[in-house]
Amino acid sequence: MKSSLVAAIIVVLAVAHGSEAGSLVKRDVQADVDKITKLIDEMSASFTTATQDMVEKVKALEVTSKAQTYMEDSKTKIQPLLEKFQAEATKLQEQVKPFIASIEDQMKPLTENFNAQVRPLTDMMEKFFETVKDQTKALMPPQ
Repeated sequence: MKSSLVAAIIVVLAVAHGSEAGSLVKRDVQADVDKITKLIDEMSASFTTATQDMVEKVKALEVTSKAQTYMEDSKTKIQPLLEKFQAEATKLQEQVKPFIASIEDQMKPLTENFNAQVRPLTDMMEKFFETVKDQTKALMPPQ
């Protein structure tokens, strides 16, 4: 489409130049050729830039498409592994539950015994700190 536009412009310029050739005023042919050459160079540069932009956009779309395909393929490959892992983790959890319950049962009497032995000591320390606090307050001058 753009090349036909260039061709049409060249034809129009050639016809215009030909119709003016018969005029009484002598024209500078080299200046007209330079103008046409400059116009063609600008159009060529515009075509080149537009083509490069389109190529870059197509490449970007291809990369995006390839990335999406790769992600979908990876998900398809990983999904069965995740399901297998989850099943194994559930199975392992079921196998470990009795062991954990047994440890809790063994630890419960020990922690209760420890609490029973430590409780009097913590009560005594609490009373001691309360006494120290009261004595410290008594030594302070009234405010």
